[in-house]
Amino acid sequence: MIGKFFRKPKAEESDRVPPGQYLAKGFPVLTYGDTPQITIDDWELRVWGLAKEKTFSWSDFMAMPQHDFTKDFHCVTRWTKLDVQWTGIKVTDLMSQLKLDPKASHVMAHCYGGYTTNVPLEEFVQEENFFAHTLFGELLPVKHGGPMRLVIPHLYGWKSAKWINGLEFLDYDELGFWECNGYHHRGEPWAEERYS
Repeated sequence: MIGKFFRKPKAEESDRVPPGQYLAKGFPVLTYGDTPQITIDDWELRVWGLAKEKTFSWSDFMAMPQHDFTKDFHCVTRWTKLDVQWTGIKVTDLMSQLKLDPKASHVMAHCYGGYTTNVPLEEFVQEENFFAHTLFGELLPVKHGGPMRLVIPHLYGWKSAKWINGLEFLDYDELGFWECNGYHHRGEPWAEERYS
């Protein structure tokens, strides 16, 4: 596989590629189960749990400040894609519109299709995290999580939940889909937190 789809990082790239990772020549797609098909008109994001319940429409998200992001993307299956270009909404901008219970310490991201993944609140609210609706200047393709996905660049890609449609705020760490199936609870690439 190395050579056709992946390559070893060059010396000048090595400080951007976590241990055990290879560089992807394209942007691979890995999905477990069926790919949900959601239109922009039908898409929504619901917030609940230890937060005042609220539902956001696509137009609500488009009314928030829009930003361009260029971030490296690291998959637990040992590939990295450098300089991925996204457009979307900062997590912190969404959070400014929510009323959280002070006891909230974790977030469970819920997705169309039933996928879930857990993130500690302090990691979720980092300035670099965002909801993406555009990839390399085009509307986010369905295969990459369109119409909207969460992107948490400092953790492995399974935390960047595709087809996002809900945020449940909790006062404990509940494991999501891959975490219940042997993946690390946090997933930090530089520490190679791949599996439990």
